[in-house]
Amino acid sequence: MRARLTTQLTGQLTTLSMVGPALVLFVVMLVVPVGLSLYLSLTDWDGYSANPAFVGLKNYVNLTHSAEAIRAGWVTLLIAAVGTVLLSVLGLGFALLVNGASRLNAFFRIVLFYPHVLSALVVGFLWSAVLGTSGVVNGWLTSKGAEVLPFLSNPNWALASLIGVLVWAGFGVNVVLYLAGLQTVSKDLLEAARIDGASTRQTFFSVTLPALAPVVTVNLVLSLVTLLKTYDLVVSLTGGGPAGSTQTAAYLILWDSFHNNALGFGSAQSVVLMVITAGLALTVARLRSRADRGVQT
Repeated sequence: MRARLTTQLTGQLTTLSMVGPALVLFVVMLVVPVGLSLYLSLTDWDGYSANPAFVGLKNYVNLTHSAEAIRAGWVTLLIAAVGTVLLSVLGLGFALLVNGASRLNAFFRIVLFYPHVLSALVVGFLWSAVLGTSGVVNGWLTSKGAEVLPFLSNPNWALASLIGVLVWAGFGVNVVLYLAGLQTVSKDLLEAARIDGASTRQTFFSVTLPALAPVVTVNLVLSLVTLLKTYDLVVSLTGGGPAGSTQTAAYLILWDSFHNNALGFGSAQSVVLMVITAGLALTVARLRSRADRGVQT
């Protein structure tokens, strides 16, 4: 009996020793910050006062009446929607192009993934030098007698430019994930489709794409979550301008929190963004799961 108890205790301690560090890290890095954000969102803390006043849901009410916050929310959703589609489509397209074991394909994979390795701040400054009023592109256009294009000075152009740079910087990850997914597509099914006389297009939509469904879901969720919290590229490329046209929710949260000394209001915005992000990610995953169940039945 004692030997059994000793064995059970040893097993539990072993399990705890392996799970414990990850659990502590999870609590410190996620649970505590989220709980602190929830608490601060119910106060009027300015970042300096020792005893912030409890204001209840006032910050959330003010958020619904803030034209700047609402505009930033719509801008963020637009960036997330358009960017996610482009990242997924371009990622899959380039993955199909470089799917092979040749050295040339390996080289192109490195080139496509390289922008993701760069810091977002570096990417922003780089493209600012390329697309700015006195940048490389406009310098070349004016040398040919053409007019300067307002890539970063016109609200619509600036938003489109921001989305384009975000896609350029991020779709290398999508390419890598799709390449991994393409390796799992059954060669027997592809061969059977060719024997049956299926065209390349029919094979792709009937065999390859259904097999990539789980990878598509992962790509959609990762892209969506990443784009919803876009901040550093906005800082270095557009600074939220012109006229707030590229001001995202994450950018506004940090601006209100630290520039306007309204950490309580900023925390309320972060809680709302967190809930929306989690809701959208879970929705995408739920739709994918429902589609899988429909196929199986």
